[in-house]
Amino acid sequence: MTDNDYTYGDASHADARAPRVLTDISSRTWEHSADRAALAALRKLPMFDQVLRALFGFFGEKPIRLAFQANAVRVGPNQFPRIWELYCNVCDTLDAPETYPLFVSQNPVVNAGAYGMKEPFIILNSGTLALLTDEQVSYVLGHEAGHVMSDHVLYKTMTELLMQLAQLGFPIVGLAARAILVALLEWSRKSELSADRAGLLAIQEPDVVMSSMLKMAGGGKDEETSLPEFIRQAEEYRESGDLADQVFKVLNLLGQTHPFWVLRLSELRAWIEEGSYDRVLRGEYQRRGEPNPAYKEDLSQAADAYRTGAREFVDNMADAAKRVSGSFMDAFRK
Repeated sequence: MTDNDYTYGDASHADARAPRVLTDISSRTWEHSADRAALAALRKLPMFDQVLRALFGFFGEKPIRLAFQANAVRVGPNQFPRIWELYCNVCDTLDAPETYPLFVSQNPVVNAGAYGMKEPFIILNSGTLALLTDEQVSYVLGHEAGHVMSDHVLYKTMTELLMQLAQLGFPIVGLAARAILVALLEWSRKSELSADRAGLLAIQEPDVVMSSMLKMAGGGKDEETSLPEFIRQAEEYRESGDLADQVFKVLNLLGQTHPFWVLRLSELRAWIEEGSYDRVLRGEYQRRGEPNPAYKEDLSQAADAYRTGAREFVDNMADAAKRVSGSFMDAFRK
């Protein structure tokens, strides 16, 4: 296999071709089956609703929003105007229902996040702007907009709060809440696979997306890294049909919120190569307001993607939550 075999499209004409506007696109178009199945199963965990209500009832929406935004600058026509233009283009391409508030935070870690409850917003770290090109930043913005449009932000915020509270030893994080945090982390990693697809659809340049993943995995400049070599590295994850699920199980133990970049790249390439990406660009995608496929179809697709790992995980978490369901409310009353 040559380097050209790893190229998608003609990168030399990337600037000349405007991305296709995906009018009325439904977030289900890009949502990974494992993401949907894990989230649906998460909502069925014992004590999940109680933990959710207690957590946000304790803090309140406005204080949470201000806590995330207080050390950041809101992006607009007069602040970070270049980023604002990139962001507006991304929202236009995804036909987002609105242009969600965007903030830049002085943080050297190359990352971004979508948070909120009823009023979602996006935080972009300054380290991301320092490392990535404009096109690569657009992918990140599309990725985060995808999280918002898929209604991920409530649970992403819940995950972040529970992680912080657990580190501080706060009594609200009893054993039941800890079990739910582990389940949230499992879902959160799989939600990244969905948002990666949204980021690709936002800029419609696969090589740009994969080069972004390369940079965020290892840093470095373009002249000292090789995308084809990174893709070859990612190919290891496709040598075995159940290897991806094994990796996710290891990440459960490590408490990671995101899967490895090489795994994400491998999953995205599989989505492209099976033809789903091209079908979307041809206009063959689900529109907002159209009926959703039956839930059992999601479970079937998830089984194909990760065998029975997701269901086994949920069963284990459900058993753990049942055993300690009383401990959370006892801790919260203290």
